[in-house]
Amino acid sequence: MSDRSLPWAVCWDEHVPALILLARQWSDCHADAEDIVQEAFLHFWAKGDSVRDPVAYLYGCVRRAAMDRFRQKHRRQEQTTAGIGAAEEPWFETDGFCPEEQEGRAEIERALGKLSLDQRQVVVMKIWGGLTFAAIGEVLAISANTAASRYRLALAALRNHLDEDVI
Repeated sequence: MSDRSLPWAVCWDEHVPALILLARQWSDCHADAEDIVQEAFLHFWAKGDSVRDPVAYLYGCVRRAAMDRFRQKHRRQEQTTAGIGAAEEPWFETDGFCPEEQEGRAEIERALGKLSLDQRQVVVMKIWGGLTFAAIGEVLAISANTAASRYRLALAALRNHLDEDVI
């Protein structure tokens, strides 16, 4: 499936929620994550014609843009003495959620937050992005088997963390 053949808006609508969730792994707020995704999408659109797997390349663009912004932000914070961070915002969009769904969303965010960044990235790309382990491996520069292993370990850890929160 080549997303490059899709109209821009269709490609954006199909992938942006998972891409924002991926960007949130490095950003403090939803607005920064949206900026990261927009920046990455522009890079993708400019160079995505020549890649083997456009969706994996798009996820890689978001990951690189998010890591670059994270490093820049932390460099700036180190140079200032204030170091005051913004309030923690939810990773998932919350519009239209009932109170029970909000609570479930918060539990999932807490459990995801307990995973290592390596495991979280794989889970986000697999579950919300729908990427194959081969594509995830390409994005993270690891083997498909390593991506699958991280996914299995992450799911086991999520089960444990969610069980702890429920008890």
